[in-house]
Amino acid sequence: MCMSNKSDNSKKIIKILSQKPAVAVSEITKSLSQEIAQEQFLRQRKNSYAITRSIKGLEEAGLIENISSGQGFFARLTKEGKKKAMSIKLESEDSLVNTTWDGYWRVILLDLPESRKSERESLRYLLKKAGFVCLKNSAWISPYPFEHLFTNIKKDLGLTTELMILVTRHVDEMTESSLFDLFGFHK
Repeated sequence: MCMSNKSDNSKKIIKILSQKPAVAVSEITKSLSQEIAQEQFLRQRKNSYAITRSIKGLEEAGLIENISSGQGFFARLTKEGKKKAMSIKLESEDSLVNTTWDGYWRVILLDLPESRKSERESLRYLLKKAGFVCLKNSAWISPYPFEHLFTNIKKDLGLTTELMILVTRHVDEMTESSLFDLFGFHK
């Protein structure tokens, strides 16, 4: 089995799971099998195995968890899986946002202790992917409208005071001038 096929299936599974709180494993298999069937009708058995293997790999990686109920087996994203889903969303072609400045600056203050270093690093990675620039140790700024994405991350990860999101039009003239230079804008 080709590694890129496994990776593609994993991304598709995470995308499906990011749309609902929990999804029946049979629904994931059916959905992906239908998609794969359109692309490769003759390889359906192999693809069913590949999907099952991808689900198992995501579970082993701590990105999803399986839940058994009287109605069958379900899978849902873990905290790490939600971070990965956000990362995939930022990397996808349909995640492009308008890069014309709307007059608002998005400022994110991030303050996670050393004991939560991996979460902090994941959030920094997402901030960079979203076009944010680190101003000072814990302060990030961007002209791009990704504040809703980070509002969802804040809610999903329970970051009540550790992540603050500010959206403002008002910045002093000298700072605004340097931000224009930083983001390549012309006044």
